[in-house]
Amino acid sequence: MIEKRTDWQERLSPRVNAIAPSGIRKFFDIAAKMEDVISLGVGEPDFVTPWSIRESCVYGLEQGYTSYTANRGLPELREEIAKHYQQEYDCSYDADTDILVTVGVSEALDLVMRAILAPGDEVLIPEPCYVSYQACTILAGGKPVAVPAKIENEFRITPDELEEHVTPKTKVLLIGYPNNPTGAIMTRKDLLAIAAFAEKHDLIVISDEIYGDLTYGGEKHVCFSSLPGMQERTILLNGFSKAYAMTGWRIGYALGNKAFISAMTKIHQYTMLCAPITAQIAAIEALRHGEKYMKKMVAEYDRRRHLIYDGFTKMGLPCFEPKGAFYIFPDITSTGYTSDEFAEELLKTEHVALIPGSAFGACGEGHVRCSYATSIDKISEALARIENFLKNHKR
Repeated sequence: MIEKRTDWQERLSPRVNAIAPSGIRKFFDIAAKMEDVISLGVGEPDFVTPWSIRESCVYGLEQGYTSYTANRGLPELREEIAKHYQQEYDCSYDADTDILVTVGVSEALDLVMRAILAPGDEVLIPEPCYVSYQACTILAGGKPVAVPAKIENEFRITPDELEEHVTPKTKVLLIGYPNNPTGAIMTRKDLLAIAAFAEKHDLIVISDEIYGDLTYGGEKHVCFSSLPGMQERTILLNGFSKAYAMTGWRIGYALGNKAFISAMTKIHQYTMLCAPITAQIAAIEALRHGEKYMKKMVAEYDRRRHLIYDGFTKMGLPCFEPKGAFYIFPDITSTGYTSDEFAEELLKTEHVALIPGSAFGACGEGHVRCSYATSIDKISEALARIENFLKNHKR
């Protein structure tokens, strides 16, 4: 007789057991049970999806568009994506072979990791970084290799820093700029140096550009695939969640050469099959007519960016001025608290929710991530509460 096992945790996949729950969700769960909480933690636009985009979905439902689509996505959507990258970045992608529409950028990241990684392959990941990067690498059997970015360089990564972590097993460089959680961007000059590094070591580059439309101060996003010689070795990830306030629609896409996209599609067709047709219809409208709405939202984020940067600076929490996304990453080491302690005490005493920097990698310790994707009034009140916390709880 087989002896019964009662420790079900031991019977789970070792890869799943190896990853920790998201450090972001922990604070959302606590805040959800409290009253009068102002959240600077959520990485989600506080705007409603523009009406013309919602209306296109409503019209699609009225017309009976409720079926599956092709695995790669609606041809019309892939054509609009290809046209967008041709016009904006002079990148030529074949809508039939080089584009895959996914259920958010999160699925695209998971697919690309599973499509290209073999057990033990190493992935260079500049930190601080989005919480899914390391987890998706581990779940695909790869080994994440953190490359600390420095605040004195505004969290931009350099070839010299990457060189320190390259080994014969290094296969992939994963970058995400504009950056979550720091708000950092990379200039064309910065990225050209990274491109030369990738070519030197023959690396596949995964470039997460979900915040590419959210840049400020005259800075224009540089698409990594547009750099000389980079399109063939780059899988570019993007979507509609941030720029068009479409987080709940779960619609993203991946751009890459035929081999990469075919491999990702093979996994996609057995797992998701296709992205929801209603979300794809809405995405077509976003690309065709959504730019004016997106620009209004970006202008409002810019106003909030100035407010929150000035607020943290005046209260003595050092931070560089973010140039992209909608996050700021102040240094809280002067308070004597760890990142987790600061976030927990602030939530408990002042009812302000933000995310400890340690959730985004070890080098995020000593910082907290604050989102300014909320109203001016809420940001002002949150800043007042944080300042009160500093006066009364500094160690």
